[in-house]
Amino acid sequence: MLVPRLLREARTTPQCEGSWRVSEGVQVPTRPSLLLVNVGGYIEAVLDRNLAENISRVLYPNDNFFEGKELRLKQEYFVVAATLQDIIRRFKSSKFGCRDPVRTCFESFPDKVAIQLNDTHPALAIPELMRILVDVEKVDWDKAWEITKNTCAYTNHTVLPEALERWPVSMFEKLLPRHLEIIYAINQRHLDHVASLFPGDVDRLRRMSVIEEGDCKRINMAHLCVIGSHAVNGVARIHSEIVKQSVFKDFYELEPEKFQNKTNGITPRRWLLLCNPGLADTIVEKIGEGFLTDLSQLRKLLPFASDEVFIRDVAKAKQENKLKFSAFLEKEYGVRINPSSMFDVHVKRIHEYKRQLLNCLHIITLYNRIKKDPAKAFVPRTVMIGGKAAPGYHMAKMIIKLVTSIGDVVNNDPIVGDRLKVIFLENYRVSLAEKVIPAADLSQQISTAGTEASGTGNMKFMLNGALTIGTMDGANVEMAEEAGAENLFIFGLQVEDIKALDQKGYHAQEYYDRLPELRQAVDQISSGFFSPKEPDCFKDVVNMLMNHDRFKVFADYEAYVACQAQVDQLYQNPKEWTKKVIKNIACSGKFSSDRTITEYARDIWGVEPCDLQIPPPNLPKD
Repeated sequence: MLVPRLLREARTTPQCEGSWRVSEGVQVPTRPSLLLVNVGGYIEAVLDRNLAENISRVLYPNDNFFEGKELRLKQEYFVVAATLQDIIRRFKSSKFGCRDPVRTCFESFPDKVAIQLNDTHPALAIPELMRILVDVEKVDWDKAWEITKNTCAYTNHTVLPEALERWPVSMFEKLLPRHLEIIYAINQRHLDHVASLFPGDVDRLRRMSVIEEGDCKRINMAHLCVIGSHAVNGVARIHSEIVKQSVFKDFYELEPEKFQNKTNGITPRRWLLLCNPGLADTIVEKIGEGFLTDLSQLRKLLPFASDEVFIRDVAKAKQENKLKFSAFLEKEYGVRINPSSMFDVHVKRIHEYKRQLLNCLHIITLYNRIKKDPAKAFVPRTVMIGGKAAPGYHMAKMIIKLVTSIGDVVNNDPIVGDRLKVIFLENYRVSLAEKVIPAADLSQQISTAGTEASGTGNMKFMLNGALTIGTMDGANVEMAEEAGAENLFIFGLQVEDIKALDQKGYHAQEYYDRLPELRQAVDQISSGFFSPKEPDCFKDVVNMLMNHDRFKVFADYEAYVACQAQVDQLYQNPKEWTKKVIKNIACSGKFSSDRTITEYARDIWGVEPCDLQIPPPNLPKD
C-alpha cells in the first residue's frame, strides 16, 4: 500500500538505540561509534524523506491535457487514500458504524457518506474503497461493490479526448498492483453484464472496457468513474447532452437513469456583493437584500429595465468601476487606458479551444480598418486579454506572445491613438478578476461550439453587467435562454454545424482565399509585421491555423467580425445598451452556486436542507 509506505519512508528516527540530539530540526547521533554503525541508515532516511516530500512539492497544472507521469499518479493516490482513511475513521467512530462491537457495519455507509469525483483525478477512490472494504474490512465483494457504487458519483468536466486520464497498466503494476487486480475484476464483471445484454457485440465490449488494448495497455479512468458511480453529470445542459450522445454514448444506452445535468454556478456573495458593491447597492435600493441568498429574486429588476433613473444608476456604477480599474492599471502596470472606451474583456485559461486567436484576428482587422480610413469614426475599444498557459503548452505560450506583440504595434501607432488599445493582463487570478469583471462592458465567450463544458466566467460577467459575445456553447446556451438571445451577441457555428463541417471536411484555405480581411491579418502575422525582430516567430501559429486547426477559427471569423460590428452599433446608444445590461443582470439568478449545490444535494447525494438555528454570539455587555 503506497501511503503507509511513503509515510514510513519519511521517517528520520534511526533504527538502533543510542544517544541523540536535535540539530536544525533533524535528529543526529551523539555517540561516534553509533554514527559509524548508523550513517548508512541515517542518509537513507533523509533521502527517503525527500522522496516522500516530492508527493506534495509540485502540483501538475490542469490544462485539459493529460500527462501520464508517475508523480501525478502518486499524488492522486496519496490524496485519495488519505481522504478515504479519514472518512472511514470518522464513520467508524460514529454511531452508524459501531452497532456491531466486533465488526463495523457498512450498510449505512452510502447514506452517511457521499464522494463526488470531480473529473477523473480522484477516480482511484473507487478501487481504493473496494480494497478497504474487501481486504481490510472483510466485506463480501458484491456488497462492497454496491456500497462503493452508491457512495460515488462522477462529474465530467471536459469533452476533449486528450484530457481524459488513461494510465499505462505497466505503471499500475509497479505502483498499485492490488488496485490493478481490483480494476481488472471490476472490468470483468462489467463486461460480463454488457455481453449478457448485447450478445455477440464485440465492438461494444471493446468500446466500453476500462482496459484499452494496444501497443500500450491503458486504464480508461473515465470509464471506471462511470461504471463505479451511481450518478454521472455534466456541468451545463448542452455539455450533458454531448456526454450522453457522444462521450459516454454506450454507457448512456446501458444505464440512462444515472445520467444527469448540473449546470455550474457562482456565488453572488463574492461575485457581486464583495467585488461590485456599487452595483449591489443600486440593486438593493430597488429590490432589497433577498437576492443575496436567493439570486432568482433578481428578476424583480425586469420592470425597471426601462426606468430612466435605474438605467442612469446602473450606468453610473459601471463607469465608476471602469474609472477604478483604469486607475489600478496605471498604478500597478504603468498602462494608461481611456475609461470612456468600450472595455472588451477576454479572460480565461489560454487554450486553443477557447479561441483567443479569433479575438486576435478581430483586433488586427480593427487595426487595419483604422489605418485604411483614419478619418472614419470608430467606437473606441480597449481589448483586454488575460489568462495563464500551462508550462508545457507551447501553442498557448505563443498565443500570449502574439497578443503582446499585437499590442506593441497597435498601442504605439499614433494614427490609431486611443481608438484601439490591446492589454495583456499579467498574472490573471481571482483577485484581478474581482477588479476587471465589474469594469467590463463586453464579455468574450467564443469557444468552438461543443468544446466548453460550461464556463463560470461567463456567469460572473453577466451578473456584473457585461454583455456577452459568444457561441452557443457551454452555459452560454442557458444564459441566452434566461435573458433572451436578443440580449446577447450570439454568432457562429452550432454543434450540429460543427459535426456537418467535420463530415464535409474543414479546409482553412477556403476561408483564407475568400475573405480579404482575414487573409491580410494572417499574412501580417506570418510575415513578421507584429514581430519585426523575429519574422518567423509565429510560423507555428499560422501553420496550425492553416493546416491543423481542430477548433475551426477561420470558420467563425466572418460571423464574429459581423457580430462585433453589432456590438459597436449598440454601444453608441448607451441607454439601449444599459437596458440589455439590466435584463442580463435580472436573468442571471439561475447561475447561483446555491442552486447548483442544492441540486447536487437533492438529486445525487440524497440530502435535504434543514433549518439549522445558529445561536447568537455571547457578546460581552457594555
